[in-house]
Amino acid sequence: MSESASYDCMFDSGNFVLYNKNDFIIWETFRFPTDTILGGHILSSDCQLLSSLSDTNHSTRRYRLKMQIDGNLVLYPVNTLDIVTEAYWASGTNGNNLKYRLYLSHTELLQIINSTSMNNLYSHAFDDIGKPNSSIIELSALEDKDLCKVNGVCGFNSFCTLNDNQPYCVCLLGTDFVDENHTSLGYERNFLEVRCGVGNDHVASFNITTTVDMMWKDIPCTYELMSTKEECGKSCLEDCNCDVALFINSYCQRQKLPLRHVRSDTSQNTVAFFMVGIRSWNETIPSPVKHSVYMFTSKKVIVHIHALILAFATFSCLALGISGLYMFKIRVLRYKRLKENETLDLTKGLALNLFSFDELRRATRGFKDELGKGSFGTVYKGVLYKGKKLVAVKRLEKLVEEGRTHHKNLVQLLGYCVEGSKRLLVYEYMSNGSLADVLFKGIRHPNEDERVRIALDVARGILYLHEEYFGLVKLLMPDQTRTFTMVRGTRGYMALEWQKNTPISMKSDVYSYGMVLLEIVCCRRNVNVNASIPAEIVLSTWVYKCFVARELDKIVGGEEVDKRTLENMVKVGLWCIQDEPFLRLSMKSVVLMLEGIIDISVPPCPTNIPM
Repeated sequence: MSESASYDCMFDSGNFVLYNKNDFIIWETFRFPTDTILGGHILSSDCQLLSSLSDTNHSTRRYRLKMQIDGNLVLYPVNTLDIVTEAYWASGTNGNNLKYRLYLSHTELLQIINSTSMNNLYSHAFDDIGKPNSSIIELSALEDKDLCKVNGVCGFNSFCTLNDNQPYCVCLLGTDFVDENHTSLGYERNFLEVRCGVGNDHVASFNITTTVDMMWKDIPCTYELMSTKEECGKSCLEDCNCDVALFINSYCQRQKLPLRHVRSDTSQNTVAFFMVGIRSWNETIPSPVKHSVYMFTSKKVIVHIHALILAFATFSCLALGISGLYMFKIRVLRYKRLKENETLDLTKGLALNLFSFDELRRATRGFKDELGKGSFGTVYKGVLYKGKKLVAVKRLEKLVEEGRTHHKNLVQLLGYCVEGSKRLLVYEYMSNGSLADVLFKGIRHPNEDERVRIALDVARGILYLHEEYFGLVKLLMPDQTRTFTMVRGTRGYMALEWQKNTPISMKSDVYSYGMVLLEIVCCRRNVNVNASIPAEIVLSTWVYKCFVARELDKIVGGEEVDKRTLENMVKVGLWCIQDEPFLRLSMKSVVLMLEGIIDISVPPCPTNIPM
């Protein structure tokens, strides 16, 4: 309310009204309904009623009844768009170019009326005991009484079925409750989603489970014509981006979780395939192959079998012994070479402090305070020089030979330890925590200037590694700038070439930077399964759709920011996460664009973003 109330009035109709000093109405409950419509109350165009949790708890639950501007009275689940695919009932009164309203008369007649002539277009009456009066057209959202056809009756990743004519929600295979105390929140995957880029045996960690007569409305990532259902299930197992697949009418549609509005449908003879992590289940999954058992009774045959087993075991032990000795000698030679070279290739051209292992063990209190763990070793917090200097000590678990870098945006190497097989590196300690702590865990989010500074500092550090320190562009031949290597990184920040086992280049770092840049802009993680609107679950998808719709203020929560700066940072981020490496920017271009030195063209839609 923009003005003060002078007095109020509670009418017999149940309408509570506030008046100003000039006796004009400034607020009334009939204009702002919640879960109830009273006799004499008119629900105006573009207004809605929200269902309550119970008769005593009026918190908003899962459904809404909206009198749309087009004259259609529609039932939707909450937190959904006003589109046909989300609705599960509509009055069908739209398209007459008239403004309609929902009206409950004092005679308990619920009507959709013309707001100008008060003509009754649609009626629904109740008798004195609250039951529908058969003499009036009945307003029924579910004429066939199948409550599972109500969109939103079950949460994400749950399957609706009927139990004694009541809807009953069952979790999809491979999922568990998000919160057992709030079942409407749905279910989430109960196994680690790591299927691609981990070797040829990754398929053995997963199993395809099938279910028949199941349907859902979610838009698939891929839609292909296939001859058999077996071919559809196999294609999902081999697709890194497939969690579920549906074979219907000779078509296979593959997509990722979460699923919404899953229900039984026996009319179309469908087969659903679910990717399930075998190691996440306590039960044993039966093998589809039947094995035959052979019994040997001849002593001669048994002796031969024992001899073969003994010979094989002896040969295996001998091979393992030789391999172990060979590997040991190689490691000894490498360590000896590194020991003879006291700089270890870590101190080349620069003086570093040499620490003893006992000194670093005391500094880290026996390596107790772990800060993090990477692919080459674990990092611990330590204190040197009688508590005056905080450091981060990296205890190497694999032999590394790397040069020393020095840049204001990179962590500085202070010293090292070499004692036998023990290899440790001592870095400066970053007391302010990680970037994730600043963006997601801080009391306040960084302001616009701080976000621009962070994005530029990170970009300059990567540019230094790409061109100024390693000098990959200048020193390597063209066929040496791309390489095949094992996956190292966090899912969601890794370019598609990591998953496809295609050559890796510096453009893979650009993709990861692009995802981090979008997180810096929005101060949220790239995946948020708890997002209230499905379109906001994946950050890159949400940002691109807001960019196309020219609604970038949504991604910063309505915060007052410079629109040009915001748009430039988003465009740089979208250019960096293009699927094709050749489309991505170089880090030098990223720095120049963020500094405002060169203009930024409109980026195309990344192909991994569904529209």
